[in-house]
Amino acid sequence: MGVPPRRPVAVPFGRNYVPTWAFDHIKYYNGGSQIELYLDKYTGTGFQSKGSYLFGHFSMQIKLVPGDSAGTVTAFYLSSQNSEHDEIDFEFLGNRTGQPYILQTNVFTGGKGDREQRIYLWFDPTKDYHSYSILWNLYQIVFFVDDVPIRVFKNCKDLGVRFPFNQSMKLYSSLWNADDWATRGGLEKTDWSKAPFVAAYKGFHIDGCESSVEAKFCATQGKRWWDQKEFQDLDSYQWRRLAWVRSKYTIYNYCDDRKRYPIMSPECKRDRDA
Repeated sequence: MGVPPRRPVAVPFGRNYVPTWAFDHIKYYNGGSQIELYLDKYTGTGFQSKGSYLFGHFSMQIKLVPGDSAGTVTAFYLSSQNSEHDEIDFEFLGNRTGQPYILQTNVFTGGKGDREQRIYLWFDPTKDYHSYSILWNLYQIVFFVDDVPIRVFKNCKDLGVRFPFNQSMKLYSSLWNADDWATRGGLEKTDWSKAPFVAAYKGFHIDGCESSVEAKFCATQGKRWWDQKEFQDLDSYQWRRLAWVRSKYTIYNYCDDRKRYPIMSPECKRDRDA
């Protein structure tokens, strides 16, 4: 039976990733084990994994843009390349100086998203590196912040809800300007006098089932540590930690938005019963 690593094995950026655009806006440190993304009024930048993956555990240590970061978005996500795409998102929404970052998560299945949840973090994510992780297997998708589960998206295919299981995904990250929506719905604009905006990364970790873009199944299905029975659900301690996040730090959950969604989505009802 697979055993989860106590600590993810970090590797240099270039082993698994390549810059996606604006190569001159990425700076490398410590032999490529740390990088910084830069955003100015001309462009942002980003990177993507070389490989595509069907299921796995993916994590990154990120130190977010400090100071006045209003209008900026730092994203860390998995996405397939098809029109009816699957996607698993961390999006860090910047704010005016002194106001907390908002962490937005979303899950797209078969091209359908609109499953936003938003939380405040219980620390200042600009002061130091923190770990942001995604566990994705056939049973659930779990978002972690420093090993604390902040969201679970269960496989509810039996309820008619699509679940990402047959489209491989690449891992992406980007720093970009989204002041048309990111901060207070677009009311707060990016202050370019504060540019360049810098997000720092280290701890580049992928432990997934690597496959071609066209792959429909994982050849090692059921054989990896993140596939085992103990990872098909949260344990009791993790459920308590998730309840703590929901009660103390959640500021928006699409499952509770009756104005936008008069009928609760089936996966929300199951989540309530967990």
